[in-house]
Amino acid sequence: MSQIFHRSANSFARISIFGAVFMLAFLGWIAFEIDRSPWQTRQAQIREQPVPFSHVHHVGDLGLDCRYCHTTVETSSFANIPPTKTCMNCHSQIWSASPTLEPVRASFRTGTSIRWTRVYDLPDFVYFNHSIHVNKGVGCETCHGRVDRMPLTWQEHSLQMSWCLDCHRQPEKYVRPREFVTALGYQPAGDREEIGRRLVKEYGIQDVRTLTSCNTCHR
Repeated sequence: MSQIFHRSANSFARISIFGAVFMLAFLGWIAFEIDRSPWQTRQAQIREQPVPFSHVHHVGDLGLDCRYCHTTVETSSFANIPPTKTCMNCHSQIWSASPTLEPVRASFRTGTSIRWTRVYDLPDFVYFNHSIHVNKGVGCETCHGRVDRMPLTWQEHSLQMSWCLDCHRQPEKYVRPREFVTALGYQPAGDREEIGRRLVKEYGIQDVRTLTSCNTCHR
């Protein structure tokens, strides 16, 4: 029986299979990079808000403590968006006629909440408790970055699971004394990890196996 395929068909088949494997690996790498890119995670992207609230001015210039506006971070599973009355504590006297703040005044007059755009919005399948993290010595800037340098608020980190696990695997690198939780630009008075290991024990932080267990964050 005569040969159907040319001898070069064997080489072509090998090259095709070899190339297909590399192409699939390349496409997988592209998908992985897209999934971790700011385009997907929205990291460092400024969200448009009904009122251009500046953390630089309120936190950096005026020195307002995070808890003045976000009053429930120490006691609740979620960080509250401050009610309009909190804004009006100052703005009934300061910049009281500013056109930029008309949505704030209108909200106060009508009792209708301002429709702020969430910057940190975790999926529904992720359980995150603000009070636990704050009371265990995780600083605001650890997750939210230097908000005192943000004229408009953006998402500092990717919020992907790998980012969360970095902290859960080595909490001693991130925890700080509770009195410095809201301090921006915190610098420890000594070796950070040595202090962190002491605080991990003092604050009763769970072992790494528990912290990285699936049901710790997915319930």
